[in-house]
Amino acid sequence: MKMINPLKRVVPFLFISMLFLSTQCDEDDIVADDFPCEFSVVVNQTEYDNLVSDNVTLVNAEISLDCLFLTISSSGCSGENWTFNLIDSGAIAESSPEQRFLKFALNNDEACLAVIDRTISFDLKPLRISNSNEIILNIEGLPDSLNYKY
Repeated sequence: MKMINPLKRVVPFLFISMLFLSTQCDEDDIVADDFPCEFSVVVNQTEYDNLVSDNVTLVNAEISLDCLFLTISSSGCSGENWTFNLIDSGAIAESSPEQRFLKFALNNDEACLAVIDRTISFDLKPLRISNSNEIILNIEGLPDSLNYKY
């Protein structure tokens, strides 16, 4: 009876495993265009001053790459007919880092009593300040400010 060298079985398996691992995506390879934001922030003092919102609760806010992800909660049927605005005042507080001031508004014409949570995203690139790589975002309704690094 012929004896098979165990290395002859292991080497092909290791080779195939290494090929598979080399094709895996590295987080550093992810670029902002891979995950486009749904909406864009508007910078407009007049809109900021006159912004009116239906009842909404800001549940959570996180920044990933150049997108602000807001989780909101409001009454409605499905949340599919909601429209959103995130408006920046245009004012920049001279601090280190600089600060911007924003308001979020929900337009909700749904007449159901269910409470819906929904996460939406906003492109933060319009808020960038030249000669800076970080700003603090103060969003009305959020207890804490957010740091946007770019």
